[in-house]
Amino acid sequence: MQIDPVDNCTFWYTTEYYLVTQVFDWSTQIASAKFSGCPPLSTAEQFVPLSQPCRAVDTRPGSGGDGPIQGGTHQEFPISGEGGCATLPNAAAYSMNVTVVPGPTLGYLTIWPAGQVQPTVSTLNSQDGRIKANAAIVPAGTSGQISVYATDTTNVIVDVNGYFAPVSGSTLAFYPLPPCRVADTRYSTYPEGLGPPSLTGGQQRAFPILNATATCNIPPSGVAAYSLNLTVVPHGSLGFLTVWPTGQARPTVSTLNDLLGKVIANAAIVVAGTSGNVSVYPTNDTDLIIDINGYFAAAGMGGLSLYSVTPCRVIDTRHVGSGQPFVGVLNPPVDVVNSQCGVSSLAQAYAFNATVVPVAGLGYLTLWPDGTDQPLVSTLNAQDGLITNNMAIVPAGTQGEIGAYASQLTQLILDISSFFAP
Repeated sequence: MQIDPVDNCTFWYTTEYYLVTQVFDWSTQIASAKFSGCPPLSTAEQFVPLSQPCRAVDTRPGSGGDGPIQGGTHQEFPISGEGGCATLPNAAAYSMNVTVVPGPTLGYLTIWPAGQVQPTVSTLNSQDGRIKANAAIVPAGTSGQISVYATDTTNVIVDVNGYFAPVSGSTLAFYPLPPCRVADTRYSTYPEGLGPPSLTGGQQRAFPILNATATCNIPPSGVAAYSLNLTVVPHGSLGFLTVWPTGQARPTVSTLNDLLGKVIANAAIVVAGTSGNVSVYPTNDTDLIIDINGYFAAAGMGGLSLYSVTPCRVIDTRHVGSGQPFVGVLNPPVDVVNSQCGVSSLAQAYAFNATVVPVAGLGYLTLWPDGTDQPLVSTLNAQDGLITNNMAIVPAGTQGEIGAYASQLTQLILDISSFFAP
């Protein structure tokens, strides 16, 4: 008897038995049994990159939109073929960057597949009303649309850098890596092209990601796209930062915004350009930190597919134990598989929306696979002490658990939208 390696829920049994009424007496029987409470299995999907990120939604009237989303309401938006995005055939989920341009304040924004019940999760927050961006992987809903809810009136911009489709010969598998720091323009200890100088406002720069092959276990060839976390340390106000594949024209999209000049981070799936490089353009002077947690390449040994789940809250430390904030390493680690979210024990990486609710300023938060050494990377920063979010693709650790470290007292919320498994 063996358990089905795909749904982790069905038991298959095979045996031989003896038919005394037949000339050839031995026969084979195959039977199966399944637990009644198993969650439905989603379809395996893999990544299809876009040669250039494109803008699918911009509600600002001057940009062709119909006006902001009104507070307390939701709207549906088509993605494929909208705005500057070409048709995205067989798109089952979108890899996107979501930017809000709020009024005075925005409690939170939630994005989910159109046609489904609004989940009790959030995608981003902007308590002080600043322009903020956050990456997200969102399954396509009815007619390929997404639903967007805002607690307060806000404009919304959605940029797409790729999508996930049913597995085929042209889709790309995901290969998780131990989180690793690829570049830091503040320090000269990094490989050529990945250290100083700082970025100059109004000038683009190519980063040779493959120069970090030896330090970060990135294959020297065959990589089609990177799963990155980008952190800016501005020298003042930073209008926006854009990241795209080197060799392509700079697209009219943004990756993050930082008008107040704080240390902030945003995740991004970035297509590898010429010589495996990615290009970066800042509107103003800034330092840049690049961390990697995986890459996309042709399907092969160790390659994983994406499985979508109903957006679900894995942990909210405000409602765990005494509900007190933590500092240092979270104990116990985050148990994803045994949470309420129906994640398969075969999952080897998770796509989270990580949210911190700091007591005061939070230097940084780090998420990593439990059972391994804490890496010298960061997931997000909240120096101003406000509720802050970032998408985090995190490899699964021992027993599927995730380690978390906070440099100052904070609460932690992890919402899951999908996971990667064979």
